[in-house]
Amino acid sequence: MTTGRIIEVTRSGRESQPVVVIENFVPDPQALIDDACRHDYGPRGAYYPGIRAPVPPVLVRRFLDGLDAIIAEAFGITSGHVLEAWYSLVTTPPAALAPIQRLPHYDGLEPGRLALLHYLGREEQGGTAFYRHRSSGCESVDAARFPIYKEQLEADVARSGLPQAGYIAGDTPIFERIALHAARFNRAILYRGNTLHCADIPGDLSLSADPARGRLTVNTFLMEDAA
Repeated sequence: MTTGRIIEVTRSGRESQPVVVIENFVPDPQALIDDACRHDYGPRGAYYPGIRAPVPPVLVRRFLDGLDAIIAEAFGITSGHVLEAWYSLVTTPPAALAPIQRLPHYDGLEPGRLALLHYLGREEQGGTAFYRHRSSGCESVDAARFPIYKEQLEADVARSGLPQAGYIAGDTPIFERIALHAARFNRAILYRGNTLHCADIPGDLSLSADPARGRLTVNTFLMEDAA
């Protein structure tokens, strides 16, 4: 599954957190799209603004092939396991977003948690943006930073109010965008789950629930093995 991959390790922000960008991630992306079309989708959790279906484990193992070396180089993780993997479609209209979905988020506080995001939409469909919280300066949130981040974010919201309903697009009074990775077909990005990030969704994007036409991604979450 590694033939033709082009891999670049990028860094941005004051924390210089790594984001691995992988072009030509799988040799047959259409096979993943075809498989995605065979599944039933539904809401999964309170935070994702759309619908999801689980990816068969045999496919997960195949597209993770060959990533061990780059994970070790970029993140210092030499052993890990898959937490979950989903076909994901953004379908929630901007006006229907919950307050938590209007802010950058993190997937967990563990620095050893990684997110692998594989774009399978063939059209221009935004991307993924990374942010700095202005008040605390946080670009990632771990257990030690969480109390001050939470306290200052709550103070920011109390002072400025929640963002208006809509997907985040660039700087806000509370957050500064520090990086943007475009959602190119068959590109994947790999990053720490505790970095502040969110989907960058164009205002005119058609939020189709059809995997063959919508903003389809494969979202895989990995965790470093305990020492």
